[in-house]
Amino acid sequence: MAEYEYRHIDLSGLGVVRDYKSPGSNARQRTLQRIREEHGRRVVGELDAAFQFADRRRDALDLPDGTPPPDGVYLEVELAPGAGPTTLECKREGTRQGAVTVAANGIRRIALFVPDDTRDVFDAVFRDYAFGEVEGDSIPKKSRVEPVEHIRTARLQTFWRDDLAALPDDPQAEMWWALWCFTDRVDRVDELARRLGLSVGGDDTRLRFPEVIVLPVHGRRAAIELLLFSTGGIAEIRRATDTPAVFTDELAGMANDFVEDLAERVTWPGRDVPAVCLLDTGVNRGHALIEPALDRSDLYAVVADWGVDDHSDIGHGSGMAGLALHGDLTAPLGDASRPILSHRLESVKILPPDGFEPNDPFSYGAITTSAASLPEISAPERPRVFCAAITNENRSGAEPTGWSAALDQISSGADAIDEGPDHLRRLFVQALGNIGDSSRADEISDADAFPGEDPAQAWNVLTVGGTTLKSDISERGYRDWSGWSPPGGRSPYSRTTTLWRSSQSPIKPEVVYEAGNRALSRSGFEALSGLPSLSLLTTSKAAGREPVVPFWATSAATAQAGRMAARIMAERSDFWPETVRALMVHSARWTPHMLAEFGGAAGKTEKKALARKYGYGAPDLRRAIASARDDLALVAQRHIQPFRLEGGSVRFGDAHVYRLPWPRELLENLGDERVRLKVTLSYFIEPNPSFASAIDPARYQSFGLRFDLKRARETERNFLRRVNKDDRADGDPRPVNEDNDGWFFGPKSVSAGSIHMDIWEGSAVELAARDLLYVYPISGWWRERKALGRAESKTRYALVVGIETPDVDVDLITPIATEIENLIAAGVTIET
Repeated sequence: MAEYEYRHIDLSGLGVVRDYKSPGSNARQRTLQRIREEHGRRVVGELDAAFQFADRRRDALDLPDGTPPPDGVYLEVELAPGAGPTTLECKREGTRQGAVTVAANGIRRIALFVPDDTRDVFDAVFRDYAFGEVEGDSIPKKSRVEPVEHIRTARLQTFWRDDLAALPDDPQAEMWWALWCFTDRVDRVDELARRLGLSVGGDDTRLRFPEVIVLPVHGRRAAIELLLFSTGGIAEIRRATDTPAVFTDELAGMANDFVEDLAERVTWPGRDVPAVCLLDTGVNRGHALIEPALDRSDLYAVVADWGVDDHSDIGHGSGMAGLALHGDLTAPLGDASRPILSHRLESVKILPPDGFEPNDPFSYGAITTSAASLPEISAPERPRVFCAAITNENRSGAEPTGWSAALDQISSGADAIDEGPDHLRRLFVQALGNIGDSSRADEISDADAFPGEDPAQAWNVLTVGGTTLKSDISERGYRDWSGWSPPGGRSPYSRTTTLWRSSQSPIKPEVVYEAGNRALSRSGFEALSGLPSLSLLTTSKAAGREPVVPFWATSAATAQAGRMAARIMAERSDFWPETVRALMVHSARWTPHMLAEFGGAAGKTEKKALARKYGYGAPDLRRAIASARDDLALVAQRHIQPFRLEGGSVRFGDAHVYRLPWPRELLENLGDERVRLKVTLSYFIEPNPSFASAIDPARYQSFGLRFDLKRARETERNFLRRVNKDDRADGDPRPVNEDNDGWFFGPKSVSAGSIHMDIWEGSAVELAARDLLYVYPISGWWRERKALGRAESKTRYALVVGIETPDVDVDLITPIATEIENLIAAGVTIET
């Protein structure tokens, strides 16, 4: 087995900054075949009818005295199939695009607000297209009008961005609504809601994003429609978030003497070490295996009257604490080891105990934001990883929600006072969610029918799923039962994301940890959860009576992920949260069972689908912290400016090109020996969860980054010109696309998300020639929404490049370190 005892190599100094220009448009729009006269007359007629109906409806609105009259109308614009990402709003017209919904048949419908004082300007766009003079092949307003299939007056359903079955039909039906309001009109919506006698969530329950503020309002459907069509301030409407559920069950226990013995053997941490901050049900600090690593001052609750102790019947928070601190206690309780802890715990209770009002269902984004601030105020200098195993019960994470966007926002540090590139970032690990218990195996056998739950879709968090190595059952009465999943397979508690839209949602989970196994009867008809022999062992809430208990599911997996992140932070205090996340993903490996499934995949599309089940594998702490002679990681932490203002428009800014320090002679001597190259790119985006963000990832992310590796038979000049149009001179021939085989997923697999990983395998001699790597920006709302003033923002990323020789024992560390010294001494230059 390789010895992981070498410090990772710093790659940062080998990156050269270059001006960047995208080599071509990535637009997915098809050319539409329209008969101009026919299409123009139809849409103009539909527009006239839509305006007339909207005006009649507006005249019939029964508004309270003193309410400002409506100053515009909403239309529903349906786009032609295949029209691609289309922005209908126009600043000159004052039109505003709101909700974008996608029907089951793929048709997109957009809510568009048209102000009264510029209605004639908007109307003229369609009339110019239909009846204006054509000069040559230039049809006026063609690009704006031809994508439009139909225009109607908007309805409440036009704005509804949730399960249609959850929208009440009865106008008198009451519920909590989440109103996604334009920032400059939220006060208008708030004021009218109060005039109508509706309950409006307080300031601390509102979520604030670059272009919207989410306002929670309780009231009748009829009142919400009145708000919608009279204020012109609502972009989208959703139901308020469902109450979260913690997925565990009753747990069994063991004995006190083992606990006391282990507590005496542990070397406990000091105060100035990283912490796992649990956002859960509180923790029983009195436990002998918890108290020395959890100071009383590090216990918090988002509502002080709740207290800080673990109120959960099953002791969920205390179980999370034991795993986050010690991992599975099964081995350390029974051996004579002397563990040394390099991290500690913090706890923030975010769920109310019995006897208190339940949390407002819309408020979990605001609650999480508030919870993260409590330990930061008390111990601002302490590194920490936030750990949450709470999800929305049966609420799919297929697209951004207020809660998931809030996690992205606080991860990115968008709330930071310091706006520099090194403002505070936060690392969150979040459970993917569990498949509920059932004694009937057929009811829970299809994991793909249970999509990952909100807020696991958050781009910046490290989402954790479950695997299992536990298969032997020791309990009497179940000897003829078996473990449901084979060793190394998906834990039967863990959900998948195969039903999420692959082009719009990130690959989740990124990583999997041990989550325990279910028991399956001999007949295969019955299932049983929580058998101790198929579970992990952790600390109990009832420290004296039952000090340790079995624990399972993605809660257990997430606690272990938090533990690993804190241990990396303790070992490498110079690593950013983006880097810690990158190293956890980079260190992950698929089990033999998983690899067999990947090996049977028909192509890259099927491999990508399997990644939505297994993530990028099970992380390995040794690989995350250190390198081996024949399995090493090169790490770069760099700042970058993705965009730049130039002449009043926003263009791409910087890209980075890395001269990879391959020992060419050594690799060429290895010839056809197989080598493996692994590239992981990690950064935190600032979210903008409004308008078409669920349809086009570029609308949600502030910016994006991608990487490209020089091909083996490609010249440096061709590589630079192929990736960066700014490196092309006038009259240059089109760069040649050389063969790029060998990638596990391939560049087409990258769509959404803020962490990207791929693996290339090939011969050593071929890798020797693949010695340049480009990191370049792609679009985001910092560029597309220039008016928000973020176009020249700087940010940062972590890049991990790994090289491994799985079939031959060779020293890569020494020659690569020497090559880096030589390159830096000579000065790294990359010229076309």
